Amino acid sequence: MQIGVVGKTNTGKSSFFKAATLIDVEISNRTFVTIKPNVGIGYVTAPCPHNELKVQCNPNNSRCNSGTRLIPVKLLDVAGLVPGAHAGKGLGNQFLNDLVPADCLIHVVDVSGTTDAEGNPTTGHDPCDDVRFLETEIDLWFTDVIKRNIEKIKEKEKPAEVLAGLGIRKAHVDAAIAKAGLQPEPLAKELRLLSKPMIIAANKIDLPSSAANLEKMKKEFPHMTIIPVCAESEIALRAAAKAGLIRYVSGSKDFEIADPSKLSQQQENALEFIREKILKKWGSTGVQQCLNAAVFDFLKYIAVYPVESETKWTDRKGNVLPDAHLMPPGSTAKDLAFKIHADIGKSFLYAINGRNKRRLAADYQLVNGDVISIVSAAK
Repeated sequence: MQIGVVGKTNTGKSSFFKAATLIDVEISNRTFVTIKPNVGIGYVTAPCPHNELKVQCNPNNSRCNSGTRLIPVKLLDVAGLVPGAHAGKGLGNQFLNDLVPADCLIHVVDVSGTTDAEGNPTTGHDPCDDVRFLETEIDLWFTDVIKRNIEKIKEKEKPAEVLAGLGIRKAHVDAAIAKAGLQPEPLAKELRLLSKPMIIAANKIDLPSSAANLEKMKKEFPHMTIIPVCAESEIALRAAAKAGLIRYVSGSKDFEIADPSKLSQQQENALEFIREKILKKWGSTGVQQCLNAAVFDFLKYIAVYPVESETKWTDRKGNVLPDAHLMPPGSTAKDLAFKIHADIGKSFLYAINGRNKRRLAADYQLVNGDVISIVSAAK
């Protein structure tokens, strides 16, 4: 699973990416700062079972922060898009190719309206136009591919094979054709909706013109998930937490100052601004909400915790609740076994529900938050 961070150039895409990953990327108020895609690890959050089970966890492949498990996901920050990208304008070809692996898109929009269609500084730009233009560019890209391969697509066994190069799964192709038929334009739109679901990160929500624009966007796109975001505030909060200045869990509506004596007046003022103008007003910086919405609401993934001992909740080294795996909807106990290791999957015997100690068959469908022990013939 990969999440694409997309949008026109100079909207704060790279700031969003840095806020989500704390990876240092070039951030500048000029067009085409991102040339090659930045790849990094962000985290979605879920309640850690250790509180419920009354144990102290020892995370291995994830992290735990005050009872919140941070589970890694791969993020792609691709080159900024400009109108005409599907025809190769700007870095269009590169953008669209880099987009292929993404399962879901977070479209970073400058909700303040202070960047024009080309990503240049301006005032009064309508951010609704940016939402429409990105959808249109992807639709035109898909349409072009469909038109060039329409005869192969019409063959019963070929559609999924032809469109796999766009990162589109067979289930998406079958569902899109069933709904839209084989007319290129309607088929392209349906494929985009199914294979590249999109969340709007309404960035720069701290600027004066943003609140009114956000309401306008919500009225024009009532079917879309639009989340107010201030990526710069999230960067500041995560950096302060990393430095030990504050205690903060990403996605929270507040933070706690660890030691007031360590803060300069300037730092204290900046943190208070974020608390009053972002966290209290909007409920969070929005960055974590975008990631969680992409993984849990749009892609419907669930968090599952495999253990070796269902009585002690440990792996073979004694680590408590060591791993958290994100599994796609409909995943079974055997799917989890293969996720852990191919040999365990091949020699799967049965699973055990860690909470009630019941034996589970291979086709048991996993539930979000499951703690599962896999029993296999593998040594």
